[in-house]
Amino acid sequence: MTESKFGNHYYILKTTSKHERTVADNIRQAIENNMTDVVVTAVVVPEDIKGYVFVESPEEHARIEELVESIAHARIVLKNETSLEEIKHFLVPKPAVSGIDEGTIVELIAGPFKGEKAVVKRVDRAKEEITVELYESIVPIPITIRGDNVRVIDRNQD
Repeated sequence: MTESKFGNHYYILKTTSKHERTVADNIRQAIENNMTDVVVTAVVVPEDIKGYVFVESPEEHARIEELVESIAHARIVLKNETSLEEIKHFLVPKPAVSGIDEGTIVELIAGPFKGEKAVVKRVDRAKEEITVELYESIVPIPITIRGDNVRVIDRNQD
């Protein structure tokens, strides 16, 4: 049995695909509206794994199964508990500039240049910003934008 230093257990719930957020919201509503007496300290919907929700609770496995039976789109609780070390990497957000390097062709998806294509000239990983030059501009002007305001089109550029 895996317990945190606060006495909590970590469970993985299997859900209907694409209903992970709904399951998390339904668990929150059930607890807030006193529809269940099961104690849940945290619910996490990892973006990298579809069809699963992580639950942290001081309750035993059977009590979490009771909760799952009353939640729409929640299917089962996996038999074995997990440890925080096993799921910790899902809790850290992925940097917005990961996978973007100099020379990458991107499309701007926000701001005044939305829809324009550009070449990445510099990546600042600490600030999660990139400096780009627009393709169709006559005078190449460097523009610095946040890394989450672009969509990668092509990674192979000189």
